[in-house]
Amino acid sequence: MTTLSVVVPCYNSADYMRHCLDTLLTGGDDVEILIVDDGSRDATSDIADEYEQRHPGRVRAIHKPNGGHGSAINAGLAVAEGEFLKIVDSDDWVDESAFAALLAQLRTFIAERTVIDMVVSNFVYEKVGKRNKTAVRFRDVLPEGRVFGWDEVGRFGKRQYMMMHALVYRTALLREAGLRLPEHTFYVDNLYAFEPLPHVRRMFYLDVDMYRYFIGREGQSVNEDVMISRLDQQLRVNRMMMRHLPRRGTLPAGLQRYMSHYFEIICAVSSTLSVRAGTPAALDRKDALWDDIREWDPELYWRLRRRMLNLVMNLPGRPGRQVTVLAYKAAQKAVGFN
Repeated sequence: MTTLSVVVPCYNSADYMRHCLDTLLTGGDDVEILIVDDGSRDATSDIADEYEQRHPGRVRAIHKPNGGHGSAINAGLAVAEGEFLKIVDSDDWVDESAFAALLAQLRTFIAERTVIDMVVSNFVYEKVGKRNKTAVRFRDVLPEGRVFGWDEVGRFGKRQYMMMHALVYRTALLREAGLRLPEHTFYVDNLYAFEPLPHVRRMFYLDVDMYRYFIGREGQSVNEDVMISRLDQQLRVNRMMMRHLPRRGTLPAGLQRYMSHYFEIICAVSSTLSVRAGTPAALDRKDALWDDIREWDPELYWRLRRRMLNLVMNLPGRPGRQVTVLAYKAAQKAVGFN
């Protein structure tokens, strides 16, 4: 069995996908690269076929009608043959030495028949025009160099959450969990990094800065203006995460605490984007989201509203919204997100 399957969702990625693929190819025969062409209208399809022909047995080109990021991940997961699985977006890439360290660790797990559900590593914001790149690391909250469970996980800081970029899952776990991401929906990477977590029991943290998360391309889905224009998609994913957050007391304490933390951050993002949009309709959508959370789980609602992050992001009136924007800009500058 292949050690690692890497799914590379591609949509009109011809201008930048080669860099991504070339960094993944440094993994050698241990890596199966699944290029999923999601109905592209540029040369993406031709480049995918080219790489498959140049690297038979290591690269597979999958062509499908456009269905969005989640649909592309679903297609890759359906055919993946690796023991483990990772998603790498086509405008991102991996650090080659860190990638080699990850593969060495995965090979050790397989050789020793050690069952690992999820491997966590660091990721770096590669922000255009920002000289000092921000790395998101977990060395202060996750035990390093050994297998651990949720009872050993510490408290994450506000700038720490295990995005898709940080995660490698055991492929069979994703299938056993029945993961099926929604089609024609943006920001489903949050569901990918959230929904399977109740099935994760055994984890390993590899303290390397592997995933390079590129930010700054015009028209990118995480561009602020684009996110505001797709506020309905952000809110849809936020509500789906709400429905996948088990009631308090039904999960191990460390897992419940982390999932609530992640959900709080996404609620803050949704609230901030609504404020940044600045229209009465957007503000009404924000209020409707919080009404839905209160109806779904009143205890969760009040717990979130009392926390500082969402308190700042939901201050009332025009002065409150101005404070929200200032807090958002300060965080944007400090971390380097878009």
